[in-house]
Amino acid sequence: MCSEGLRERYVNPYTDFAFKLLFGTDLNKEILIGFLNALFDGKQVIEDVTYLNTEHLGSKETDRRAVFDVYCENEKGEKILIEMQRGEQQFFKDRSIYYATYPIREQAIKGEIWDYELKAVYVIGILNFALDDVSSSSFRHEVKLMDTTTHEVFFDKLTFVYLEMPKFHKTEQELDTLFDKWMFVLKNLARLMERPTALQERVFNRLFEAAEIAQFSKENLYAYEESLKVYRDWNNVIDTAIQKGIARGMEEGLVKGMEEGIAKGMEKGIAKGEWMKAQTIAGNLKNAGLSIAEIAKVTGLSEDEINSL
Repeated sequence: MCSEGLRERYVNPYTDFAFKLLFGTDLNKEILIGFLNALFDGKQVIEDVTYLNTEHLGSKETDRRAVFDVYCENEKGEKILIEMQRGEQQFFKDRSIYYATYPIREQAIKGEIWDYELKAVYVIGILNFALDDVSSSSFRHEVKLMDTTTHEVFFDKLTFVYLEMPKFHKTEQELDTLFDKWMFVLKNLARLMERPTALQERVFNRLFEAAEIAQFSKENLYAYEESLKVYRDWNNVIDTAIQKGIARGMEEGLVKGMEEGIAKGMEKGIAKGEWMKAQTIAGNLKNAGLSIAEIAKVTGLSEDEINSL
């Protein structure tokens, strides 16, 4: 089943519904495990995950609520939080650090003596934008607490991984690693009409099967269409804001340019008028018999200028 309004074969993973369908459901747990193992690239191997509640409150009812896209733990009890960030936010890094406090605080053992030993926490941000304050051309950034003197990792149980999707430009023919293939499919899934030949790993069998819109139930199709509408509206809002910003910048630049042009013109006009006045005075003094040196001192003109009168 596919709505007449939809022309894509596969879902757009940047929509809230599609991302949670592919990575946040027990039915598609295999997809999440495959993505995480490709992301960690052998640093650790995840064999299983347990999905946790994605909605969290602070220790008090008045505390701010946090809702995660995907929240799970592996078989070692390590917490993994994944956020698909569709649009840029002014304090995005602050937000990701704030979100990390929830899986940290939840590890406190209530009612018992606790020695503060923590399981590792991973916060993974898949960003549909480039970070303004990051100059590196690399699309992947792994961040840990570091000693700024030795440049060694000070605490290895808190890791932030940011993936700037607009900076990933590899074509199908350039996909070298399994992680490259995941980045390619995340960025291009909604534009694909056929499964690329480079993506033959078994995990992608499940991903393309789950992502095919024609296989959706009526309820899931409706939910996806609504989520897609929200995503497109969001993009339109962002695009409109950008265009207005550009237009306003051009308008302000034009006004500023005109003001500066008028000011410069007046400045040049005044300067020319003063110069012509000095020439007239110099001519009169020259006719009166004053020396060139004396005239230059009085008028500020050079001796060459006075001699040419």
